[in-house]
Amino acid sequence: MSDADAGATDDPDMTTITVKVPQAFLDDLDATWRAEDFPSRSEFIRWALRDAVKHPTFSRKGWKDIAASEHQLATGEGQTYSSEEIRARLNEDTDGNE
Repeated sequence: MSDADAGATDDPDMTTITVKVPQAFLDDLDATWRAEDFPSRSEFIRWALRDAVKHPTFSRKGWKDIAASEHQLATGEGQTYSSEEIRARLNEDTDGNE
């Protein structure tokens, strides 16, 4: 067992799943759960999935827009937006105007 799964239990109600992610993303994920004081990687992933399912804030298009913006900023190709512009775009997505 790795330190990433230190909080794991043998709970019969739990089912194990396998998810493949790029190593760079896993590194970010590990840094995040440790920085946020989660007891394990698994607990952090359960929290993130529970939050995404029970409280979806963004549409798929909204997430794609965020990812594209992050890429553009990281590569220097990006354009910046005001918080008002971002809120307006996100509100359009949550209103079903994808």
